[in-house]
Amino acid sequence: MDLEQGETGEPWTRREVEATVTAYFQMLRMQELGQRLNKAEHNRRLLEKLPARNLKAIEYKHRNISAVMNLYGAQMLSGYRPATNFQQLLVDVVGQTLAQDRAFDEAAIRSVETPAEVPVLGSFEDFLVEAPKVKERVQEQRAEWIRRAPVKRDYLERESRNRSLGLAGELLVMEYEARRLHEEGAKRFADRIEHVSQVRGDGTGYDILSFDADGRERFIEVKTTAYMAETPFFVTPNEVDFSSEQFRQFHLYRLFAFRKRPRMFVLTGPVAANCHLEANGFRATVMGIQPPSI
Repeated sequence: MDLEQGETGEPWTRREVEATVTAYFQMLRMQELGQRLNKAEHNRRLLEKLPARNLKAIEYKHRNISAVMNLYGAQMLSGYRPATNFQQLLVDVVGQTLAQDRAFDEAAIRSVETPAEVPVLGSFEDFLVEAPKVKERVQEQRAEWIRRAPVKRDYLERESRNRSLGLAGELLVMEYEARRLHEEGAKRFADRIEHVSQVRGDGTGYDILSFDADGRERFIEVKTTAYMAETPFFVTPNEVDFSSEQFRQFHLYRLFAFRKRPRMFVLTGPVAANCHLEANGFRATVMGIQPPSI
């Protein structure tokens, strides 16, 4: 069965899409407010409103909504990894909801701007995981639907500017690196780990200087989020350039689910080789030259 068509063989209607987006946002508000969330019960109630759909189709539509939220720069509902073959109607309904849902707006801003503390982990045994494997990418046409939408949110960008969260992530990585080197029999290098972003500033292209067990330098850039592993992150042109120049030693450590159960995956080599990069603006300086007369 085609999940976009449903059991009746008909495309999703506006009423069905609106009902599903409403349910998604209700769960997302609860997530951002830290309330206990029973997704199964929410989906059961939604299923009663959508007799032409089954549970599998509804959950896939939630994944479509996550993909749209991703492109809007908003948080996703945990547990629903983005599925990128969404329809224009979904973009419109999600955009309208983002523009009108003040309760979500307040909860989302509070969530991304809340300070963070360095978590105390008894063990790093399950901390390092594999990087998420993206099976599909957003088609350019679908990305253009979002770029042209009048609604713009910057929740994830605000989170990237949360200095408390960023610092907490870097300090946790410092601890992880020290333990890693101890376990690899390179204790002498653990004492030489340097918190570069704090000692030298933010312009070096990386946050932490660490080492491999043989003493080779490891340049680590840390990106931290409270959300899913698939959540987009922001990199500077300087970081991208440095990762290309020092590709043999550059490591991007992506921390996710930081406030609940911190985990991390690692990308090595140039950022541009591991990630799809999107330009989100230009810096413009007035040149002081008069335009030609018409």
